[in-house]
Amino acid sequence: MSRPAPRAKVSVRAIAALAFAAVVVVALDQGVKALVVANLPYGTVVPVLGNALQLLYVRNPGAAFSFAVNMTWVFSIVSTAVVVAIIVFARRIRSMWWALVLGMLLGGALGNLLDRLFREPGFGRGHVVDFISTPWMMPAIYNIADSFICISMVVFVLLVILGVNLDGSRALSAKQQRAADAAATTTATDGRPADAPRASSQVAVTDDPRAPRDSRDALGHDAT
Repeated sequence: MSRPAPRAKVSVRAIAALAFAAVVVVALDQGVKALVVANLPYGTVVPVLGNALQLLYVRNPGAAFSFAVNMTWVFSIVSTAVVVAIIVFARRIRSMWWALVLGMLLGGALGNLLDRLFREPGFGRGHVVDFISTPWMMPAIYNIADSFICISMVVFVLLVILGVNLDGSRALSAKQQRAADAAATTTATDGRPADAPRASSQVAVTDDPRAPRDSRDALGHDAT
């Protein structure tokens, strides 16, 4: 009976990087939201870089970018599920890039989830504080947590395209995969590595008196 494959060890560095990224995003998001609530007038546009960047404090009962404003409870549940899934999934991560991506995603999800859980009008129904407006790019108003969620999604797609696996290894290209498949086929057919030298099918013959008799007989037979 074959033994089960041993479980891969948890990467402490990767989990630490994920946790660090999440804490930084949550702290930045909640800290800036506290400043916005305390200092910005509600619903008033404050130009920062003309029409390119504006501050506009609003409360959003929906998802990111003011989507589905009448489904606050649903998005509270979805956000909680995302947070739990990332925490459970973190044990499989070995790549620092993947750790940072999921850390940013976790921090963004937690930032908005804290608003939904603890802000008015009540637990699980709280309105998310949004304040960043970029009319030239999109009509929606968003926050720092939304920004990090989008950044993590972009990097996620790049890592998939580049073939970076969760353990930090790179996926084989199509050419490399064909070469690996050919080598595996050769090994399975011949029972030896593809680059191993082939054994000669000819019998070595010698006239050394110390050689076995059948080898000397073959030499004498050939001579006659």
